[in-house]
Amino acid sequence: MPELPEVETVVRTLRPHIIGRTITRAEFHSRFVTPGDRYALAVNVANRRIDAIERRGKFIWLQLDEGHLAIHLGMTGKLLFDGLANFNSSYPLHTYGIFELDADARLFYHDPRQFGRIEFSQKTPPRIAALGPEPLTIPQSDFLTNLKRRPTKIKPLLLNQAFLAGLGNIYVDEALFRAAIHPNTPAAKISRPKATALHQAIIDILRTAIEHRGSSISDYVDADGARGNFQSLHQVYGRDGQPCIDCGAPIKRILVAQRGTHFCPKCQRR
Repeated sequence: MPELPEVETVVRTLRPHIIGRTITRAEFHSRFVTPGDRYALAVNVANRRIDAIERRGKFIWLQLDEGHLAIHLGMTGKLLFDGLANFNSSYPLHTYGIFELDADARLFYHDPRQFGRIEFSQKTPPRIAALGPEPLTIPQSDFLTNLKRRPTKIKPLLLNQAFLAGLGNIYVDEALFRAAIHPNTPAAKISRPKATALHQAIIDILRTAIEHRGSSISDYVDADGARGNFQSLHQVYGRDGQPCIDCGAPIKRILVAQRGTHFCPKCQRR
């Protein structure tokens, strides 16, 4: 699933293409990606100018001259700007959203598994309003205070979008390794020095991942169809059985809150 660095990269690659353009026409073809009245959705966005595009958590947020579009990529969603070779005249299989823009430009939403969402609202989208603070900007003092209030295990807590917006499996595993914290550790029992290290690890890893345009594990590409390369810098995620870069112990994979979790059993002791 695209996480904060991947969604941020999509937003950055889309911004120069679409800001100031008008959506002249739209059509949608999935009752899962666009639940409800798809015709009404198309009418609501038609002839609307795109004034801004931002990332909030894992959401792409298009602010129109009237109303808002919230787009979540789910597990396999892609938001692709016109110009790719395979998007010349016909739409490929699994294209469930088509935005025709002025000056003969187009934007496609492609999603084989249809777990993503495209939603319109007149005001700030409810699912965006419900998100927690951004991990790149939350003050260290707030982060430490919030950890101490939560007895739950640290990994599922960091995955909770109401606690922090944008983190997913990849970057939680990487940050916990960088901070030497076992993923099953109760958040409230993490020492202040380790909690401080975790806060900084989250920021450093996310910034580096954005610089490398995200992690292309399977489906992810940016709005121009280009893959990211942060996957080559993963230290634990997807490296089960391989030696830890710090101590040489084999990286383990376990389930934490039903999520595959990678960690070093020597460096991240409980």
